[in-house]
Amino acid sequence: MGRLILAAIAALALFGSQASAWDGYDWDNNSDITIESGNLVRQGEEIEYYDWGDSEYKYGDVESINRYGSTVEIEVYDYEEGEYRTFEMQD
Repeated sequence: MGRLILAAIAALALFGSQASAWDGYDWDNNSDITIESGNLVRQGEEIEYYDWGDSEYKYGDVESINRYGSTVEIEVYDYEEGEYRTFEMQD
């Protein structure tokens, strides 16, 4: 029984510590987007995301979240660009 508990703890440490990213696409800017784990993606919250088109991390406020079947549409106000961006994220 002790070995089983140790194995379970080891598995949680190994798999629980791996960062889980959320990938999506910005159709208006033709750019892949990645939201790293640790971001609270909720309306009114600030998030950090990686814009693969510009090859840099950016910050923005989550303005709205809408689910459409297996995708989630997130509208973000991008501070740097001073514009709204819409990300289609995979569920």
